[in-house]
Amino acid sequence: MTPTVDLLVAGGGPAGLATALHAARAGLSVRVLEPRTAVIDKACGEGLMPGALAALHDLGVDPSGHPISGIAYCAPGRQATAAFREGPGRGVRRTVLHATLRDVVEAAGVEVVQTKAEAVEQDDDGVTVDGVRARYLVAADGLHSPLRRSLGLDRPHGGTARYGQRRHYALAPWTDRVEVHWARDAEAYVTPVADDLVGVAVLSTTRRSYDDHLAAFPGLRARLADAEAASDVRGAGPLRQSARRRTAGRVLLVGDAAGYVDALTGEGVALALGQSAAAVRAVAADRPDDYEAEWRRVTRRYRWLTAGLVVATTPRPLRSVIVPAARVLPPVFSLAVNALARPVG
Repeated sequence: MTPTVDLLVAGGGPAGLATALHAARAGLSVRVLEPRTAVIDKACGEGLMPGALAALHDLGVDPSGHPISGIAYCAPGRQATAAFREGPGRGVRRTVLHATLRDVVEAAGVEVVQTKAEAVEQDDDGVTVDGVRARYLVAADGLHSPLRRSLGLDRPHGGTARYGQRRHYALAPWTDRVEVHWARDAEAYVTPVADDLVGVAVLSTTRRSYDDHLAAFPGLRARLADAEAASDVRGAGPLRQSARRRTAGRVLLVGDAAGYVDALTGEGVALALGQSAAAVRAVAADRPDDYEAEWRRVTRRYRWLTAGLVVATTPRPLRSVIVPAARVLPPVFSLAVNALARPVG
């Protein structure tokens, strides 16, 4: 059967839509398969680092939100801050980001089909998904990717699992930084996402309700005490997901489907954008095996820094010295923050 399109993309979230935009710009015919019609929400910190914002602008995507000037690590009575050197990032409600991406994809003439990619067959010449033939398939179907599992690419991960939960509050942001509040068993991430909206995400290895976790941050809880909840609590996890490799014949994994270490450094969107560009380059060159090395290059900084920080802060005694260390060594803290703020790719 002759391929109908150059590229099928399974998953219409930010990773899949960015892949489709890169493909269209590369002159490839592309079709997105996504079963959901509504804008997709997700439990995430919603802070776009400067590099991620620049990558979105390169695709013609400019979501509304709130400027972010840097990162602040917070503990009772003390705080360490680092400013972004290459310009501001932006706090963006996940639904706003997705809606803006969908508008740009539609304007680019990319077809989005309401269906779920399930039956995948491939040979030397192409991939067939539910009767549709393409030269290649990008699986961008999320953290717990069914396609990754069906292709035998899932790699079980041992160790302690971490989980995330997020809720929004209707109040004016009190800061233009992403605040990371450290407690014994959890971190709370405060992100201004609009002039009247703040998102608060909690990450922890301990399974508790959102409100129980928030009780570990009395100063933050006091700030939120009179604010009305503006969204339901959403959860995600286990966050650590691994793949044996990022390609299987003519199928390439992009975004969270390709593997994910942790949300601690807030690079999820930046990684998805970098991977989507790399995957399209491999498809356009008809060299899918190139993508594995490119994926490793694109994600190396994130994997090393994030995995190192997760390991370093897992012992409870070490968690208590994170903020004091950042205050004592501000150049090191600033260097780490701005390493993560750079463009991915």
